[in-house]
Amino acid sequence: MTHTPDFRISHVEFHVADLAAASAELTDHYGFRPVGRAASAEADSLALRQGRITLVLTQARTDGHPAARYVRTHGDGVADIALTVPDVSLAYADAMARGAVTVAPPHRHPDGRTTAVIEGFGDVVHTLTEAGDFAVPPSFTPVPDAGAAGADGLLTELDHLAVCLEAGDLDRTVEYYTRVLGFRTIFTEDIRVGAQAMESQVVQSASGAIALTLIQPDATAEPGQINRFLERHGGPGVQHLAFATADIVEAVSTLGGRGVDFLSTPESYYTLLAGRLDLTRHTLARLRELNVLVDEDQDGQLFQIFTRSTHPNSTLFYEVIERFGARTFRSGNIKALYEAVEAERLASEGASR
Repeated sequence: MTHTPDFRISHVEFHVADLAAASAELTDHYGFRPVGRAASAEADSLALRQGRITLVLTQARTDGHPAARYVRTHGDGVADIALTVPDVSLAYADAMARGAVTVAPPHRHPDGRTTAVIEGFGDVVHTLTEAGDFAVPPSFTPVPDAGAAGADGLLTELDHLAVCLEAGDLDRTVEYYTRVLGFRTIFTEDIRVGAQAMESQVVQSASGAIALTLIQPDATAEPGQINRFLERHGGPGVQHLAFATADIVEAVSTLGGRGVDFLSTPESYYTLLAGRLDLTRHTLARLRELNVLVDEDQDGQLFQIFTRSTHPNSTLFYEVIERFGARTFRSGNIKALYEAVEAERLASEGASR
């Protein structure tokens, strides 16, 4: 008999070409702090943390290492969304019984912890690791004097990850996560901006701790930014990570002061906002000044903003989000993001001519 484990995110691992440069952006600009290291003849890894968010950066030392192959195909990007479970061997067996594709069977590490790996989407996998109050991922060595790591406190946890899929793969991917990992669909939306369109479904773990926004281009519409991501990334992958914060005004002001560049929002958005909803937190003037978007559901409001990508292929960026009661995703801001990214693309193309 299979059962649905209480999946939660352990860490998100990036494969990168330059470990020092990738870690500098996240520490200097976003306030993450090193908490652990791992090194071998084949690769070097650094674990960073802020709040309950742990990010792992891995740079290959040899051409045959998975990180080297990933970077050659995609550039820097998310390669592993690691999930904690109470019992790795049991969760792995259950996932296999439900139709998961194995990457690595259960393996006991020298530190006594067990991991296993299954396929996710594209070249992104899910490492299953033991739940518990662990300072660092399995086989990592804690960084000395890392007790204050993550004390910044601006960013508290991962709210969701956005994933771009090939046209026609959305339903299959949703079915995989619901069948294999027991996720459920909590939001569905078709979005059209001009002649472009995309389809989106949000799947959430049974515990509610993990949310993936799965997006595919509408094959009947003209190619748009999702198509460009797939072309530049070399297939499906994570488009952005959403970092939750308790106060988006403070977070955006602080991060902006450290050099994080955020997308701008058309003035018309705020002109229309006043008649669309009544703000329950933050002033319209402050939101306009910082380019923060706002929407609401039946439980409350959510505030969000997206960073300008620093990736050479523009295939990765971040989001900062504050939920003031809101639990779901709404279409207004998704469309606003699409329009903002499209406006940036057109401006960039115009400047290059």
